[in-house]
Amino acid sequence: MFKNKSKSTKLVLSVCFDIIGLVSYFVPLFDFIWAPISYYLMIQLYDGKKGKTAAALVFIEEILPMSDIIPTFSIMWIYTYYFDKSTKVSS
Repeated sequence: MFKNKSKSTKLVLSVCFDIIGLVSYFVPLFDFIWAPISYYLMIQLYDGKKGKTAAALVFIEEILPMSDIIPTFSIMWIYTYYFDKSTKVSS
């Protein structure tokens, strides 16, 4: 779904998904809905083992109370495009 999107599109999506994750500070129990959705979205955004690992981390981060301030999607974007040497950067 999102795997063939450009670098900038993935950044915008990542920031938007991180903002959606903050909704649980205002809507109790939103995390129980958002955690599995964020897991799925992370796998769709990033390929392979790193995507699955990040998906597990985002699920845990979203399901735990008061940890939603961590911008997991944005951190994964930074890792993918600036630290992961195996990723080919294409705009």
